[in-house]
Amino acid sequence: MKARIKSISPWAWVPTLYFAEGLPYVAAMILSLVMYKRMGISNTDIALYTSWLNLPWVIKPLWSPFVDLLKTKRWWIVSMQLLLGAGLAGIAFTIPTDRFFQLTLAVFWLIAFSSATHDIAADGFYMLGLTSHQQALFVGIRSTFYRFATIAGQGLLIMLAGFLEKTSGRIDYAWSITFFILSGMILALWLYHSFLLPRPADDCPAQAGIQARNILCGFGETIASFFRKKQALAAILFMLLYRLPEAQLAKMGIPFLLDPPEKGGLGMTTAQIGFSQGTLGVIGLTLGGILGGIAVSRHGLKRWLWPMVWAISLPDIVYVYMSYALPSSLWIINSCIFIEQFGYGFGFTAYMLYLIYFSKDGNHKTSHYAICTAFMALGMMLPGMIAGWMQETLGYRLFFVWIMACTLATFGVTALLKIDPEFGKK
Repeated sequence: MKARIKSISPWAWVPTLYFAEGLPYVAAMILSLVMYKRMGISNTDIALYTSWLNLPWVIKPLWSPFVDLLKTKRWWIVSMQLLLGAGLAGIAFTIPTDRFFQLTLAVFWLIAFSSATHDIAADGFYMLGLTSHQQALFVGIRSTFYRFATIAGQGLLIMLAGFLEKTSGRIDYAWSITFFILSGMILALWLYHSFLLPRPADDCPAQAGIQARNILCGFGETIASFFRKKQALAAILFMLLYRLPEAQLAKMGIPFLLDPPEKGGLGMTTAQIGFSQGTLGVIGLTLGGILGGIAVSRHGLKRWLWPMVWAISLPDIVYVYMSYALPSSLWIINSCIFIEQFGYGFGFTAYMLYLIYFSKDGNHKTSHYAICTAFMALGMMLPGMIAGWMQETLGYRLFFVWIMACTLATFGVTALLKIDPEFGKK
């Protein structure tokens, strides 16, 4: 067994594992938005129902201990990838039906829960399958391939759907084929990982009786100790409200780009959305995140906190500009999207590092970080649910003005924080 483990290089499975982790998340969070908009669903319904897909990531800490208790991490990874592939095929089959909205939403729920469970198992397996040195070495690799998955799903697949829409003249056919292709990608990764994923000796289910008692006895204390931390209230408000503008903008940005000018939108095609949001936007987001990490490593989080708040807030004004100017030039539109996403990537660095900062003290670092990510998902879910209704009530122009007003919440909750000046420095 040891010889077999050593013979499987991390290069053979870490990149593909995190590519597989990113694809279903993009399908649930981004592809669903574009597809439903192209299929004629209202902005109110799109925002409300797709926001509910965040729920599995909100409640993920509640069932993550049972991934340790039942079966191995490898079993969960392989099983969830098979289930995800089947679920994506299910969406492809149900798109052409009369009740496609209800049926595809039900399958998206299955995909969201399976994807969240896959995330738990994959992150745990990463720590079991690699030495501490390898974990540090491959952390950038896993992030890079997760971004590649984002570009593949949010960029290339949407561009493919746009091409099929144009050539076939049928929107339902185009999206059905797109989801069949995505299903095939996931099933290919499932087959690959069934054979190539290593079997670490430590990857075994815990002793059921002991672990179950530990879970029941320790879960309450873990939650209680989280709320007893210093500045817990300020931290929770920060987790929930720092991204209040972006939580709403993320739901209505794509509908705005797709809606025709007579409805206040820019009238872009599906393929153009795939290139602008899914390619240039992701590149801007990635560059912003990289530069944010470099900046904090040199001078610490406290030094860069307020510049990052400005970076995540001020670029949202490009949507105010676009809603009033309604530019037809793709150069202008793409530049605006790149600027907004770059600013978001740079400013989001402060958010993620603060979650680490708040979780780092105490005996429950991993569990507390999981709770932080649950608040992070909740902060995206709740505002996103009402974003469509607000947009249809206010119109795009006043909605984006409202987004700018919401940046005051970002500044307000940031002012409540107290951070060690040395945190984040080399």
